[in-house]
Amino acid sequence: MDIEEIVGQELVAVEFVQDFVRLRFEGPVFSLYAWPFVLLTDFSVGYGEPEYRNALCAQIGQNVTKAIFDEGVALTIELENGVAFGLSLREEELDNPVAGAYSEAGDLADEEEF
Repeated sequence: MDIEEIVGQELVAVEFVQDFVRLRFEGPVFSLYAWPFVLLTDFSVGYGEPEYRNALCAQIGQNVTKAIFDEGVALTIELENGVAFGLSLREEELDNPVAGAYSEAGDLADEEEF
């Protein structure tokens, strides 16, 4: 799956949907069924930790500088301010067989699961 489309795009929304998070860019959208880490410049914050929601939402308005999808290994999205979102895609670290879904067009009906 090629996610290069998001490079240069702004993160326009972070949506918390019951038991997953959706990251919306200017067109593309990720629905992540496993919670990504927020890798700040000095430390990382994971789901359930204080300030997790704030750390994710504080990135709204940042542009993507690098996007890497390594199937079965990891998803990494780096932002212009040095913050990154990281999600392990290793089977032994996931609770579900599907870690997330991606739509290049931003249409939830055509999301590609991973």
